[in-house]
Amino acid sequence: MMMTHETAALKEKDAELLTMLDEMRTRVHEAAQQGIAVHEVERVVWQQVLQIGHLLLDRFFTLLGTGDLGERVTLPDGRTAERLPMLHERRYVSIFGNFTLDRVVYGSREGQKIDLAPLDNRVQLPESVFSYLLQDWDQGFCVQDAFGQVAQTVLRIFGLQQSVDSLEHMNAEMAQYVDDFRQDRARPAAQDEGEILVSSGDGKGVVMRRTPDEAAPPAHRTKGEKASRKEMAIVGAVYSIDRHPRTAEDVVAALFSDKRTTPPPERPKPCHKHVMASLAYTDAQGTHSGIHKTYDWILEELWSRNRDFGKEMVHLCDGQEALWDARAARLPRRNTTDILDLLHVTPRLWKAAHVFYREKSAEAEEFVRARLLRMLQGKTELVIRGMREMGTKRGLKGSKKAALNKVCSYFDNNRERMHYDEYLAKGYPIASGVIEGACRHLVKDRMERAGMHWTRAGAQAMLDVRSIYISGAWEQYQMYRVDHETRRLYPWRELVEGDNYRLAA
Repeated sequence: MMMTHETAALKEKDAELLTMLDEMRTRVHEAAQQGIAVHEVERVVWQQVLQIGHLLLDRFFTLLGTGDLGERVTLPDGRTAERLPMLHERRYVSIFGNFTLDRVVYGSREGQKIDLAPLDNRVQLPESVFSYLLQDWDQGFCVQDAFGQVAQTVLRIFGLQQSVDSLEHMNAEMAQYVDDFRQDRARPAAQDEGEILVSSGDGKGVVMRRTPDEAAPPAHRTKGEKASRKEMAIVGAVYSIDRHPRTAEDVVAALFSDKRTTPPPERPKPCHKHVMASLAYTDAQGTHSGIHKTYDWILEELWSRNRDFGKEMVHLCDGQEALWDARAARLPRRNTTDILDLLHVTPRLWKAAHVFYREKSAEAEEFVRARLLRMLQGKTELVIRGMREMGTKRGLKGSKKAALNKVCSYFDNNRERMHYDEYLAKGYPIASGVIEGACRHLVKDRMERAGMHWTRAGAQAMLDVRSIYISGAWEQYQMYRVDHETRRLYPWRELVEGDNYRLAA
């Protein structure tokens, strides 16, 4: 039976709501008559909308009452839980403001673990005090802007005061289901994929916060000393793309922005681009590089999207041997072509050119253009041999000789990944713009801003949550996370479903 005080409270809230709606209508009418600027009207309306939202949500909680199911409840596991004598308070922070919920709870006795809070179960309250919607919006801002800036933005929009610590903690909590989501996420339909499945890896440094036992950086640093310590985040990307055959001349013309008599054919766009990043991590076996986790994820992506490895695959990477070692150890060899990223070839050709010619000279440009064309035509070994002979004939010594040898050695070590004539004919991508973009968007744009220093746990949480956002799976992940958390928190929802839970009205 509905209690008298609950009836009075509901009637009072209804009257307040009607009064507020009438006041809003009157103010809008008066603003129109007085010619008040629309942005001022908009501000007033929004403030009243927030007040109305708070009143309606308050009414919602009043209707639900305290969740009293009687003196005792028989739980699905056969145990009997007693109603504890005191109402237990719980704070709830929504986009409409703060609420204090007084709830009946069941257990063995005060001070022991609560077995059942019917109100919490009925409305599936989150584990934290912040509503799922507020968490969604908060972190949607946080993956793009600094925590302090987000706190100010939310304060201006909703009038909610949130600390940087609470936003950081919320980010860590939101990241808890990312690994599970990646494994459970529905894979793209075969007809929606491109013809070639591409994977790529790269590294990007993250500035880490000094631990208490680390010495402060010296006031005067010698050459090579850094003010901040960085840890390498290993970024992985997997996507599919249609073939795009072109000639060596086409690529050179594009790289040098040559004028064309006819527009180039439209480039195919990557399909279903998924990205992730991992810092070093510690488990029972010790501390491991993020390379292991990232390349294990790449393998899972390839396997889920190409079960028999029948689709042609390409692995694009720069010349970092640790990445190629991980590729050899963890990724399939069958039907896979390894390609050295062309964007790591051209800078080294320019370095070689500047050994012989001054920077920005026509001779240096012609040097690079001619040798790049030959490499794209499949003549990498001839280019290497020619540059070495050119250095010998010119009698290079010292730093110039060392610079040229370094470039030639890089090409020589990677020549088996530089059959660009074959790659172009098959329409394979030869430049890792996707992984370069992922390093920039996923890591640099959010985590390398002035003054930012991260703990390893905090950085990894941000990388995890931001990777979901960049992969275009934000809404999917929010539903997944809420579903899994509520199922974990409330396994006995049948106790409060339907007529088992009596409303206050």
